[in-house]
Amino acid sequence: MRLYLINPSNPLVSIVNIKESRWNRYRVWKPLSLMVLAGLTPSDWDVSIVDENLGVPDYSAMPRPDLVGITAFTSQANRAYEVAASFRGQGVPVVMGGIHATMCLDEVLGRVDSVVTGEAEGIWPQVLADARNGRLNRRYDGGLAKMAKVPLARHDLLDGGYAFGAIQTTRGCPLNCSFCSVTAFNGAKYRQRPIEDVVREFQLVRERHVLVVDDNLIGTSLSHIARAKDLFRAMIRANLRKEWVAQATINFADDEELLTLAAQAGCNGVFIGFESPTSEGLLEIGKKFNLLKGRDFRASVRRIQRHSILVVGSFIIGLNVDEPGIGKRIAEVAGHYGVDNLNVLFLTPLPGTRLWDQMRAEDRIALNAFPEDWRYYTLTYPVARYKRLSLDGIIQEMMSCSREFYSVPRIMRRVCGNLLHWRRPLTTLVGNLSYRSNIRVDCNAYADFRHEHSHRYDTSDRSQRAPSATERIKAVDSPSSRMGKRLNPASKGHA
Repeated sequence: MRLYLINPSNPLVSIVNIKESRWNRYRVWKPLSLMVLAGLTPSDWDVSIVDENLGVPDYSAMPRPDLVGITAFTSQANRAYEVAASFRGQGVPVVMGGIHATMCLDEVLGRVDSVVTGEAEGIWPQVLADARNGRLNRRYDGGLAKMAKVPLARHDLLDGGYAFGAIQTTRGCPLNCSFCSVTAFNGAKYRQRPIEDVVREFQLVRERHVLVVDDNLIGTSLSHIARAKDLFRAMIRANLRKEWVAQATINFADDEELLTLAAQAGCNGVFIGFESPTSEGLLEIGKKFNLLKGRDFRASVRRIQRHSILVVGSFIIGLNVDEPGIGKRIAEVAGHYGVDNLNVLFLTPLPGTRLWDQMRAEDRIALNAFPEDWRYYTLTYPVARYKRLSLDGIIQEMMSCSREFYSVPRIMRRVCGNLLHWRRPLTTLVGNLSYRSNIRVDCNAYADFRHEHSHRYDTSDRSQRAPSATERIKAVDSPSSRMGKRLNPASKGHA
């Protein structure tokens, strides 16, 4: 039996096309979920993983499979449907899973033979058995997997073309921010894989550099932190000789022992979601965790950097409180915090989030011709109507932020500061120049986007309508919420 596991591409996300630029290999992450499913697949199946971000193959020239499995974030949905239609046209059954399939079940059911919702590990063996016997169910629900039963991923099936390997040590997030579906998909309980399994899998990763894909590597409670320390100690004892980057909340900076162990275990970079430069913005999206203890963000960033760990700061543009000038303000605040790189995303309503429910109720989702418009839900396009920023305005704010933070003088100041403290100056330079090189590409992409879609943002016919129920209760019930970070506008999450 032959099985193809496919990670579809999105042609709008040019930064992940390896053939476009050699720098893009540093922005392409392995489809770890497919590698995990391959690890659960019996040996009598001939398994191949196809990552279209490395290039779209000629499927017609490949041996005909007996089953095709496809995973997709929301922004990959259109291409996923194209791939599914092609194989189904040949009589090959197609099963689709992942976060979009879970959040948009009815849509996906109409385009594939079978859908797996939730985490697939607990149900995948049954899917394969049913496929072998020609009796696939229309839907399987994996629920939340038992972490002790998550297998070692098949890292051997994707070799070459990547700068980073990938591994996962935890799932779930208790923060539940409004713009993120991590809690809806992976649950609010913070679940950890057995430490010995993580160390064994690290040893299987062929790349020297590794992305830890956890939405929050260290968690938020004292018990979570203690487990993270135990993990780092085990990694140190194993002498893995790996360098890795991860996502965490700002409490990563609160424990010197944690930072010391993380650095000794190979951590050289951390992605932290600051989200908004204002307390009002943080309250709006429900990220109250960043408001605890009257934190000094600049001091927190400095404590992390003293361990030669670089900090990438993430912010969002398009919150209800954001006004003209927010782009420059984010750049200035990020500079004040002292982050080494800045990643700014448009507030994007993704299916499964409270933000989606709110914006849909308020008729603020501008690009809503689905499934065609899913391709724009990469977090790098303004797909909604924003309270205080027009389409042109929010794009100008994004470009202003990038030009301000990634100006040549500011880049040189960051690089020289890291050189002075011998804190990975070359990595800082390469990362900053890579972001700067995309400013012109982004500018051209936004010009095309405005030309094609500006008419869909016209609010003149909505200005006289009565307030929706959601709008009426906002005065007494401010939204609470949570989002998964996007390393690759990935984060994680849907992108």
